[in-house]
Amino acid sequence: MLPPELPPLPALTRAEGELIDRYLEVVDLLGRVNPAHHGDTYRGLRAAQALVGRATALRDALALMHQRGEAELHAPTLARALRVLDGERRTARVTVPSHSDS
Repeated sequence: MLPPELPPLPALTRAEGELIDRYLEVVDLLGRVNPAHHGDTYRGLRAAQALVGRATALRDALALMHQRGEAELHAPTLARALRVLDGERRTARVTVPSHSDS
């Protein structure tokens, strides 16, 4: 049986797509650094080292949008894109788990 087909990504500008990609990279790294989750210090260290470059790329994506005159973030469209790209699960790793999860 095939897995259910994901909904298509909403139409994004190239800069918006770059923003979403860089944001999720930062989120993934923050999830690996999160001290509330099991893991070893070396894994967290490597993620923290990579975070510097990914945060710079995120900043650059936002700067490019601003330079191109994209002054507003279209939150509903960007949120749909994040959901399609598993953003809810990925961002959940950044939060502190509830008592029942730990």
